[in-house]
Amino acid sequence: MTVQGLPMVVPAQDLPPRVRIFEVGARDGLQNEKSTVPTEIKAEFIRRLADAGLTTIEATSFVHPEWVPQLADAEQLFPLVRELPVALPVLVPNARGLDRALALHARRVAVFASATESFAKANLNRTVDEALAMFEPVVARAKDHKVHVRGYLSMCFGDPWEGPVPVHQVVRISKALMDMGCDELSLGDTIGVATPAHVQNLLAELNEEGVPTSAIGVHFHDTYGQALANTLAALQHGVTTVDASAGGLGGCPFAKSATGNLATEDLVWMLQGLGIDTGVDLGRLVATSVWMADRLGRPSPSRTVRALAKTTQPHKEQ
Repeated sequence: MTVQGLPMVVPAQDLPPRVRIFEVGARDGLQNEKSTVPTEIKAEFIRRLADAGLTTIEATSFVHPEWVPQLADAEQLFPLVRELPVALPVLVPNARGLDRALALHARRVAVFASATESFAKANLNRTVDEALAMFEPVVARAKDHKVHVRGYLSMCFGDPWEGPVPVHQVVRISKALMDMGCDELSLGDTIGVATPAHVQNLLAELNEEGVPTSAIGVHFHDTYGQALANTLAALQHGVTTVDASAGGLGGCPFAKSATGNLATEDLVWMLQGLGIDTGVDLGRLVATSVWMADRLGRPSPSRTVRALAKTTQPHKEQ
């Protein structure tokens, strides 16, 4: 697929020259699909994402199959893709999940904490502090094996049960994750309620408490159409890691009317227009999302995919 239109490049001052896109489509994007996606389709999706230039692609999750049936094939999937020349992080919810990941020679793992008690109870059936206590030996053992660890923190800006989340509450749990040994932290706007000043305030507070911007990634949902605006606010603060999902797949089942994850193509369009390097071939990425949308039986929610896919359709003879 050849892109017929690309954004005019107008660099903005004081933005990072390069951004690492942390692609979550193959895990976060697919995990809530009701129909089971065949393992080979998932593997081909990851291969195509890598071919499009994405260098960090979250592959799967080693959760108990009853929790997330869509990812029950983690042991079958990971060996099909682990030789790709890209980083392939996997989610591990507990010690058993880490054991499974290490057995398959995973070199990057992630744990998933919550900034609120309500979501910790709903998602992990634990209090926030009980979940942190569960993760501590998992992170320590991963580091003993020289495995890179990411700490996801959900509900950083708002919670469907508790409402707005105090910044100091997010900072406390973020510091706990970093202090136990996480190499990086992903701040999740799980229900999509963040706004740019809120984003920058949280980042500033984290810096003041010793969490460096270089260790922070951002993970925005587009429920209220704010994902790109919030991403730009994070870039202005110096953040260089942004989570996104090819084609805009996925989202939080607890966020009513959520439109899902920030679409990788929408992010790349903005970054290209700002003159920020991502290493991603937008045409190949759009083609990959169109391919996956066909297999899922519905169009991609990404505006950029829809716009660019239209420009590549052959004209019918009159």
